[in-house]
Amino acid sequence: MLKNDRYTYRVTWSDEDDEYVGLCIEFPSLSWLALLPEDALKGIRQVVAQVVADLEASGEAVPDPIAIKKYSGKFMVRIPPELHRHLALEAAEAGISLNRLASDRLSRQEG
Repeated sequence: MLKNDRYTYRVTWSDEDDEYVGLCIEFPSLSWLALLPEDALKGIRQVVAQVVADLEASGEAVPDPIAIKKYSGKFMVRIPPELHRHLALEAAEAGISLNRLASDRLSRQEG
């Protein structure tokens, strides 16, 4: 296992495989199937540890864990001009900025 494993893992059921599948967000091509969710998590963590060791041994870049990345709070989204106009009007009618409207909409999607 990795000494300071800070990668992002998910275990979910796979109807197709009739087993649990362990996944790692930072390594989307990797997975591990198991009958028990605990074994799927253990398996994917072992696979990630081996891949990280192989990458380090060959001098290749190792992905940073999402958990330790710093985010500015800014990102650009391209939308059709008609949608931009519609949202700008909606924000103006609500008396808020377009940025605030977009932030409010996106925050409702989190939970």
